[in-house]
Amino acid sequence: MSYMEAVMSLAPDKYDMVSDNGELKWKDGAEDVPTEDKIQAEIIRLKSVFDAQLYARNRAAEYPSQGDQNDMIYKDMLNSTTTHKDAVEAVKTKWPKDNSGPVE
Repeated sequence: MSYMEAVMSLAPDKYDMVSDNGELKWKDGAEDVPTEDKIQAEIIRLKSVFDAQLYARNRAAEYPSQGDQNDMIYKDMLNSTTTHKDAVEAVKTKWPKDNSGPVE
């Protein structure tokens, strides 16, 4: 996570932009701007939140397309099969919520 993502998370309306020399410029009269320690702590928190969602990003990349899933659901209804359920469960099994990595 970047420094600016942390600033945007903590104080979305209190800064103007990064100045020419790369320093953050707080709005005139901005009160209660976050300290450097709070910004660094927010970077760590945002990274933790991002890392905790790794399984979801991996699952999204591996699920069949929405069109393919709709086709599976339709065929399952016609044929009394579980193709769609099996495809979704295979991805969920491969990428468990505990972020332990792919299960082969």
